Amino acid sequence: MNTPRSLTLSRRTFLRGAGVTLALPLLEAMTPWRARAASTATAAAAPPRRMICINTTLGLHTPNLFPEQAGKDYALTPYLEPLADFRRDFTVFSGLSHPEVDGGHPAELCYLTTAPHPRADNFKNTISLDQYAIEKLVPDTRFGSLVLASSSSRGLSFTRSGVPIPAEERPSRVFKNMFVDGTTAEVNAQVQRLKQGQSIMDTVREEAKDFQRGLGKPDREKLDEYFTSVREVEVRMVKAQDWARRPKPKVDAKPPVDIASAVEVPARVRLMIDLMHLALQTDSTRFITFALNGLNAVPVIPGVTQDWHNLSHHGQDPAKLAELKVVELQQMKLFGELLAKLKGTPEQGGTLLDRTIVMFGSNLGNASSHDNKNLPIIVAGGGFRHGQHVAFDPKKNPPLGNLYVQFLRRLGAEVSAFGSGNGTISGFEMV
Repeated sequence: MNTPRSLTLSRRTFLRGAGVTLALPLLEAMTPWRARAASTATAAAAPPRRMICINTTLGLHTPNLFPEQAGKDYALTPYLEPLADFRRDFTVFSGLSHPEVDGGHPAELCYLTTAPHPRADNFKNTISLDQYAIEKLVPDTRFGSLVLASSSSRGLSFTRSGVPIPAEERPSRVFKNMFVDGTTAEVNAQVQRLKQGQSIMDTVREEAKDFQRGLGKPDREKLDEYFTSVREVEVRMVKAQDWARRPKPKVDAKPPVDIASAVEVPARVRLMIDLMHLALQTDSTRFITFALNGLNAVPVIPGVTQDWHNLSHHGQDPAKLAELKVVELQQMKLFGELLAKLKGTPEQGGTLLDRTIVMFGSNLGNASSHDNKNLPIIVAGGGFRHGQHVAFDPKKNPPLGNLYVQFLRRLGAEVSAFGSGNGTISGFEMV
């Protein structure tokens, strides 16, 4: 039987035809639509749960971050002092890593996927945590997710087939997409594109039915799964048409003005923090990833005179470590500003932070040596019991993916595994 080739061709045609929508990579998610819809309806009465995942791509000097003592009574370290007001709202994790994820900087690709060996010639990435959450929860929002970066189109999010989703680094464009209504002609053009994509779905479905003749039971079952995915995408297309015609939410905020220079790191990050806050406030999306990109340049931060990347390769040089501390303290302060915005926004007897998991960390445990073990990870909000340092032996530790499993469960997805994670993190509990 020459069925694999034919099926591959049909899938390839489908991908090309429907490339207009980022929902396309979700085709292999086979959770029945009715079950998803019922789950969504049940959750509608309560404020939605959300997640923000941040990666600072040049790492953090962990001796300035990790407390010496585990548990709740640890002394604040230099990097935790800017977060002192939120001590009971976050948890510090030390010792965690992704098994078999190595290769220094290329491990950025695996921060939210856990896929092993990113430097290997045959490396193939997998779906990122945020996109997997969208598959499982199917949020009824204008945007499935926001994929953002501070100074690059290289983000943290990947489709089910491991294809990178380009990140948006221009705040003005993010704001326009969320809050500025298009002209009637623009809206109609967008709807027409969606309709064209839907007709392509119908065409491919007919091709797949023809292809079904003569297949054995296992292949028919696979094809049934394929039909299910096509139907789900059609439903999402219909929803997208509806969203295209709905007026966008109105906000008091002024449209941001893009900052052209990438070295203006704090200013650029603050614009993105404002947009993350607005996106969650208006329920424009419930999943955000943000790459806080390092630079091969001197960032505009008082007291910093050297190239940031060069500083990260400090080799224990005291002068470099002193300037690196200034850069990384600025990042911690920016993280604190995001937490302040979320905690300062009331929502049905709680705050946005109470319902939003915020992970701040890096794929580098020691940037100076390009080591990907003992990663700096802080988790805030989201309905977990916080206020502690959860410490593991870096040489014998659960996978960081176990934490991702807990995130998914807290968000409402019934999962037992994600990537290399196949359990939960001991000592880290939900409220």
